[in-house]
Amino acid sequence: MKFVVSSTELLGHLQAISRVISSKNTLPILDCFLFNLSDNELEITASDLESTLITRIKLENTEGDGLIAIPAKILLDSLREFSTQPLTFDIDNQTLAVEIFSENGKFSVVGQNGTDFPSLPSIKEESRTTFNIDAEVMLAGINKTLFATADDELRPVMGGIFIEVSTDKVTFVASDAHKLVKYERSDAYGDEISSFILPKKPASLLRNILPRESGSFPVEFDDKNAYFNLNDYKVVCRLVEGNYPNYNSVIPKNNPRKITVDRAELFNTLKRVSVFSNAASNLVKLQFTGNMVTVSAQDIDFSHSAYERIKCQYDGDKMEIGFKSLFLLEILGNIDSQDVSLELAEPSRAALFLPTENDNQSEDLLMLLMPMMINA
Repeated sequence: MKFVVSSTELLGHLQAISRVISSKNTLPILDCFLFNLSDNELEITASDLESTLITRIKLENTEGDGLIAIPAKILLDSLREFSTQPLTFDIDNQTLAVEIFSENGKFSVVGQNGTDFPSLPSIKEESRTTFNIDAEVMLAGINKTLFATADDELRPVMGGIFIEVSTDKVTFVASDAHKLVKYERSDAYGDEISSFILPKKPASLLRNILPRESGSFPVEFDDKNAYFNLNDYKVVCRLVEGNYPNYNSVIPKNNPRKITVDRAELFNTLKRVSVFSNAASNLVKLQFTGNMVTVSAQDIDFSHSAYERIKCQYDGDKMEIGFKSLFLLEILGNIDSQDVSLELAEPSRAALFLPTENDNQSEDLLMLLMPMMINA
């Protein structure tokens, strides 16, 4: 088979799908891209068995059809060094020899038999669920929740994003038992109630690809696998098996203390003050009194301490609560509104962080953070 393709176009597609290739593949052929040429369309696949990325390029100048696996590293490393120019791939389907002709030379590599590449998992028809979702909605859902997923091998369900589809909204949830994020969109929905847990790696892959997409695309899944059928890409992944915890039960409902504070001002204050916190605990204290919040931290071992006061809107009783500064900065860094609203009950109960205004009326964001014990 033979085809001509732009060096920069090919590199762009290969870089997008190369992120899925693992450095510790159990099958040598998974270190390759699978090239499948058919009807003037080049389909390229990369996989680590758990996740698979497929991209398609329309070509004008082709001869014949074929299937071959080409080593990924040497192909990527060489393409990065080309200026924009047409490259001619001449592939012998019998010997698996690959010759790449540029404007000034020829590059040769030996591929592997494409039929040895692992086949895609199938979606079981009896348990198939399909819904359409806009690329912007999917990207926002992943962006808002991915940081809150856990790295816990004992509880694999916490290592993914729980996506719950109902007839009036789509809900994205992530939690690592210290923080929890729930992001709802009422401008996306399905024909029935269904859910799945999207693992962290394919969620990251989707986050890199979705900015290139526009419009809606279908998502198909059963109890084991999911297909994300984008315009120029297809993402196939094995889902996390198991039941996601009842996240609504940990969200406190009655929170009499409500505080509104400038998000950027609180964020920057925390970054300065947290430098003085204990390296092991990362504890920062927030004391609310009048229309003022005092952010403080100390490291008794080294006699370091710091505090700053910033204005807020609060008319409740004096209260002090402690948080891990790293988690609190993550929460504030993933809220877009100018002001953030804190809802508190007691120093020992979870705090809710909510944006005070939404640019998109269809979205609803709630973030929860568990407090830390404040030593007397």
